[in-house]
Amino acid sequence: MTSVSRRNFTLGAIGFGLVGCSTGVTSGTPVARASGLPADLRPQANAGYAAWVDGFRARAVRQGITESTLREAFRATGYLPGVVKRDRNQVEFKRTLEDYLSIAASDERISKGRAAFARHRTTLNTLEGRYGVDAEIIAAIWGLESYFGERRGDVPVISATSTLAYDGRRGVFFEKQLIAALKIIQNGDIPASRMTGSWAGAMGHTQFIPRSYQAFAVDFTGDGRRDIWSEDPTDALASTAAYLQRNGWTRGVKWGGERGNGAPSGRSLQPQSGGPVFSVTSNFNVIKRYNNSDSYAIGVGHLADRIGGAGPLRGKFPPDANGLTKDDRVALQRKLTAKGFDTGGADGVLGPKSEAALKAYQKSRGLPETGVPSKALLNSLG
Repeated sequence: MTSVSRRNFTLGAIGFGLVGCSTGVTSGTPVARASGLPADLRPQANAGYAAWVDGFRARAVRQGITESTLREAFRATGYLPGVVKRDRNQVEFKRTLEDYLSIAASDERISKGRAAFARHRTTLNTLEGRYGVDAEIIAAIWGLESYFGERRGDVPVISATSTLAYDGRRGVFFEKQLIAALKIIQNGDIPASRMTGSWAGAMGHTQFIPRSYQAFAVDFTGDGRRDIWSEDPTDALASTAAYLQRNGWTRGVKWGGERGNGAPSGRSLQPQSGGPVFSVTSNFNVIKRYNNSDSYAIGVGHLADRIGGAGPLRGKFPPDANGLTKDDRVALQRKLTAKGFDTGGADGVLGPKSEAALKAYQKSRGLPETGVPSKALLNSLG
């Protein structure tokens, strides 16, 4: 897949997962991992799916997939209703850049990133020398896509891609991904039992979809397999560097940065009205080939800078639609949690858990349960 973004089919991870395509930490045997999946991400009987697979086999053979590969790949697979549910219920929403960066470059992610960089410094610097891509950029993509390998996804890729191909909403796209996944198995890079990823089929430390894996993955360790799934992230990190290089990365050119804060000269960019202004270079656009989003590319670049020792942005973001600054939202979350209404953390991003906590607090006070924050509610918390 060389002419479109690697992740154009879904709004990227902040591995996050922000994104959070991933379902959990990859560990243990395939059976153990599967047992930890939600019920709707475990194979279920479906006559229509079974008939589709029977018809697909002939198409796969015509594209070079052997009968033995098909038997191996489909031995323990099945229809995953949760994959269809997640595909159909993707909510198109746009976080503010401030919220996005609060997650993408959180204190915890920066701390984990610096530790991961220190552990893999030799590998990352070697990759920078080979491919010309900044070591910190490679590390930052790793951090956004899988939280530095902690959230690689446990869903069997053959089940996920075959379910989505059968479902038909994006059937042509996912049948191509399924064929690519089968060719990866047939090539010997990974046995079907170990080929796991997100519910949409993105795989490994840096979340490659199968066709992008075919086009860009590399065997940097020299063991004969392009193994982006193993505990050793070397092949995955090298594959990401190769992807960026082959999509036009310019050696020695910074991605960009906050204007007036050491940024190189380049195109001016202000993604959030009233917020910081960025200056970006051609390498910013190369990062967008990985995920076609300005916020994602800034998230990668800023996290890379922070991993490298840079400080936070100097520019301030304006208050939100409810008149609250990030400091106000953090204070709101901390005060709610202190009173027994758990918000799941205090990062200033008011997601579903914060909304539920706010509604519970409002209910306890006999107030309308709107879940909408305000200065008055913040002040009422003391």
